[in-house]
Amino acid sequence: MDQQVDRFAQIGVLRVGRLAPRDGCPADLSTRGQPQQPASGRGSAGVWLRATIRRPVPHGGQTDEHEVRRLSIPEQIGRFRILREVGRGATAVVYLAEDPERAEPVALKHVRFGDRAKDEAKWNRRLLKLLKAEQAVSSRLRHPHIIRIHEAVIESDQALVAMEYFPGGSLERYCRFDRLLPVSRAIGIVFKCCLALDHAFRQGIVHRDIKPANILVDDQDNVKITDFGLALNVGKKIETDSTFIMGVGSPAYMSPEQIKGYPLNQKTDLYSLGVVLFHLLTGRLPFRSVNAAQLMYKILNADPPSVSQLNPDVPQQMDAVIRKALEKDLYSRYRNGAEFAKDLSAVRYRIVDDSLVPSDTSRFPLLRRQPFFTEFDDVEVWEVLRICCWRTVGEGVQLVREGDADQRFGLLLEGSVELSMGGRRVTELGPGEVFGEQAWLDQLEHRQTLAVVTLTPVTYLEMNPSALALASDEVREQFRRQISTALVRRMSALSQAIARSGPAARSGEFRRGDAVELKLADD
Repeated sequence: MDQQVDRFAQIGVLRVGRLAPRDGCPADLSTRGQPQQPASGRGSAGVWLRATIRRPVPHGGQTDEHEVRRLSIPEQIGRFRILREVGRGATAVVYLAEDPERAEPVALKHVRFGDRAKDEAKWNRRLLKLLKAEQAVSSRLRHPHIIRIHEAVIESDQALVAMEYFPGGSLERYCRFDRLLPVSRAIGIVFKCCLALDHAFRQGIVHRDIKPANILVDDQDNVKITDFGLALNVGKKIETDSTFIMGVGSPAYMSPEQIKGYPLNQKTDLYSLGVVLFHLLTGRLPFRSVNAAQLMYKILNADPPSVSQLNPDVPQQMDAVIRKALEKDLYSRYRNGAEFAKDLSAVRYRIVDDSLVPSDTSRFPLLRRQPFFTEFDDVEVWEVLRICCWRTVGEGVQLVREGDADQRFGLLLEGSVELSMGGRRVTELGPGEVFGEQAWLDQLEHRQTLAVVTLTPVTYLEMNPSALALASDEVREQFRRQISTALVRRMSALSQAIARSGPAARSGEFRRGDAVELKLADD
């Protein structure tokens, strides 16, 4: 095992991190004409990382605060060109950077661990193991509400993590009395977090540090959960919960089982998310105290106050949701994120919030005009907007591949697509038509029977069955009814097309009302 770890230390960091310049990528100007660092040997990647940080050149005679700040920001790290600094903490700096291998900018997190020379070998082995685990985790977490980690390089004293850039800020700014969100928006944000955690749970991943600082949201209420292990684990030297390590956060969001040191599962994250919801709705934590010992005692023994009493805008039905999320008994708590989200959805549409201006306001009329949603009431259309994804793609894009085990389907809003089978055109669909629904309706194969390619730039509503399963019973039934109706109409049109091009049919004498008498043989 040690030989495998040593070999990973020699060759794995640069390969996994993939931060060195590649063929076709511009090399770092600071290393041109200099001897190249070897790609093997313990610690060589660290030398490479430091060697390829290019600093800006000082302007003559300028020593003001702005100039000092500018000089502290590197122009380039590895192949990444630094655009600006977007955040700074005690142990890490986050930059907005351009990656020549990606069209979109990335967030580049540079973490320094400090002096660990006393136990460097053990520290390196642990980091390498964490790097392998984090790479495996990030490859499994593909969800619209989870920040995606692209690449990572970890050294004995520092780490470099390239991740998806999200322009929103953390939920912390909305956890104050004077900046509370409308109740509907707060519930909608936590609803999306439930979907993200439910996805993580199905991959066997527990976040363990859910709190407002690790939940990002923008002005359109797009949500991203961040720090799924790597950013916290790289700073963790002992097997203790990350909330206590290196000032990462307060124990206020920890579950009773975390405090007791019990094994953790998905219900731990749901408890912490319940505390986040409480904080968003009331501007305060469910358990407050003057010291950590008193706080832990309350988490273990006290009941949370009623959110509807602390905030009159919160309906009383939310009290039951909060109580279930903050249950001290694991068996009484929500089993998964889907169950939590379903209760939130039920409460959300009992709320009359005049101060709410939904982010999907401009999209609602377009959906409302679609024949597909004629039988939906307004509340159900709003629910569809929340659980589905709005997509816009160009011409010539393959949306569905024939034979794929992908149950997602779409509703065309603008543009047209072509359906084909075995390379032969079947039909063309326009606005208001559903595509890709066969795999969702087929309960045996769950495979797409037709390929779908865009003929023009299109806008469509993408529906994921896992998200649809969290919708209300009324919305799910409406989807089944409308999709079945659309499928019958399409089959009828195809039958007419086949009939027009087919040979003449054999005629027969039709007799209405004639009965057929069957004689049963005597035993």
